[in-house]
Amino acid sequence: MSGIAPTATPVLPIRGRLRPVGLGDVRITGGFWAERQSVNAVASLPHIEHWLEREGWIRNFDLAARGDLAGERRGREFADSEVYKFLEAVAWEIGRGGDPGLESRFRSVVRRVAAAQEPDGYLNTRFGGRGQAPRWSDLEWGHELYCVGHLLQAAVARARTRPGADDGLVEVARRAADNVCETFGPDGVTGLCGHPEIETALVEFARVTGDDRYLAQAALFVDRRGHGLLGDVEFGRQYFQDERPVRAATVLRGHAVRANYLAAGAVDVAVELKDAALLEAVRTQWRATVARRTYVTGGQGSRHQDEAFGDDWVLPADRAYSETCAGIGSVMLAWRLLLADGDVRYADLIERTLFNVVATSSSTDGRAFFYTNTLHRREIGSVPDADRPSLRAAASLRAPWFEVSCCPTNVARTLASLAAYVATADDEGLQVHQYLPGTIAHRLADGPDLRVTVLTGYPHDGVVRVRVDSDDDRPWSLSVRVPGWATRGATVTVDAGTRPVGPGTVTERRVWRRGDEVVLRLPMTPRFTYPDPRIDAVRGCVAVERGPVVLALESVDVAGGGSVDDLRVDTRQPPRVVDGRVTVRCRRIRPREDEWPYRGTPAPPDPVDADLDEVALVAYHAWANRGPSTMRVWLPTTD
Repeated sequence: MSGIAPTATPVLPIRGRLRPVGLGDVRITGGFWAERQSVNAVASLPHIEHWLEREGWIRNFDLAARGDLAGERRGREFADSEVYKFLEAVAWEIGRGGDPGLESRFRSVVRRVAAAQEPDGYLNTRFGGRGQAPRWSDLEWGHELYCVGHLLQAAVARARTRPGADDGLVEVARRAADNVCETFGPDGVTGLCGHPEIETALVEFARVTGDDRYLAQAALFVDRRGHGLLGDVEFGRQYFQDERPVRAATVLRGHAVRANYLAAGAVDVAVELKDAALLEAVRTQWRATVARRTYVTGGQGSRHQDEAFGDDWVLPADRAYSETCAGIGSVMLAWRLLLADGDVRYADLIERTLFNVVATSSSTDGRAFFYTNTLHRREIGSVPDADRPSLRAAASLRAPWFEVSCCPTNVARTLASLAAYVATADDEGLQVHQYLPGTIAHRLADGPDLRVTVLTGYPHDGVVRVRVDSDDDRPWSLSVRVPGWATRGATVTVDAGTRPVGPGTVTERRVWRRGDEVVLRLPMTPRFTYPDPRIDAVRGCVAVERGPVVLALESVDVAGGGSVDDLRVDTRQPPRVVDGRVTVRCRRIRPREDEWPYRGTPAPPDPVDADLDEVALVAYHAWANRGPSTMRVWLPTTD
């Protein structure tokens, strides 16, 4: 990929068990994710830019440059961050080899942002101007530091995809970061942001610039968290993760996006400073969160009122919030832990979340999005107004824009940089974590140039061929991941020898010759998944999965227009594939009409039709693309 460095990646730690292989060395050439990247480039990015202009969020910078913000600024206090996330997405897309016209559009927006920056580096359109609240006067809700964080991440993307570019974004970010360090450093204001994000951004900016002041400031912010520096709010300081220090916490809690962003920043700090205790604290939090506070889709956050994690096992399907941005934050955290530790369980969660949260958010045309990702829609909703922003969780179908539109820009930057989450390297060789058609190239330190091609129809089929396209007389290791869901039936073939493998990592070390292959075959038979009995909300239900994809029952596929809630799955016959679609056998119930739903003796079962229906399921990420519908992931059984 001409002009882009192998190190073009959102995360580039200086140490760790694994090293990321970035956009310069990974090309996604087809399949599920290439299609979504294409839609992101040709549809989502122009769509997002249109709404940023239409809603006046880019124009805010023009007003700031003229000193005309008072009474004219539009959007929420964090609207600046959406412009920065858009710039980050465009920077990654330019690096990916997108439309050359993106470069001029990118530079145009950067010029407007740069014009609004104050001489001392401060940059925000919501605070500090004539007639506005003073700078840093609302650390709980103002999102000033949060916005700077997204500015820094946009600059990181630009620096790594177009090193030395003369558009000025990196310098704008440097001045803003310097202002943060001067304001909040050891001798400055003892404060922090109500929405973590600046922490991971400062670390990555330190990695780009080589300036350890930014790393030190990130570490300071991480260690200030949990000491009650933020004011109390109706949701409690847990909402901000400010009720307990990061090092003392045992699980992610509070606002799910904030919690994941903070944990990601803590991993960055721990890795750079060799802080083993801090890293172990985050590992502990991740393990507990995955075990007790994560949906089968990989989604996180079960409470609507504060967009937060609930208590352990509180995972209601019909009230699942599962914000798209929380899923992206979860991917960010798991990727950093994977690089630090090399444990493929992190890659398992990334895969699950990508296929069932990130891929679910966008419509097939890339111009509408889910903010939240419920696992059970009881009522058919209305089509959102195409000309008005929707409320966050009110849209029953994907909406073109939201009053709080963090999710569209977050999805866009994730898809544009997705190739950076596919593979890693260490001193011994290559590790392939996510399966998609593509090519991977990497030069080992003082070693060979490694090149492989991945050939697969995943997730539609389970055959993954990793073909070696380079020759060298020295041995090196090629590793592939066997997903945690593949508990039975997976095999690996090398040199015509096939053996069964279980979840984890399969590594072959040898002298490889051009044309050699490792063939991983994963069992793609659809399967029932049973919930932990401590999850009260879905006791007595099953989900259906095929490979990494969670499936759902959508009312569009119920014969006669019946309700998804009137069907009971017969688990005596496993799900099967019929004409390319996964089906389950169901019986239809006829609910009783009781005047009072409680009684002194056990209620008799609802009447059930004698006939069994074969009902087709849809991939959860594809639901609601056929018009208004009801849907459920967890299906009651006839047992």
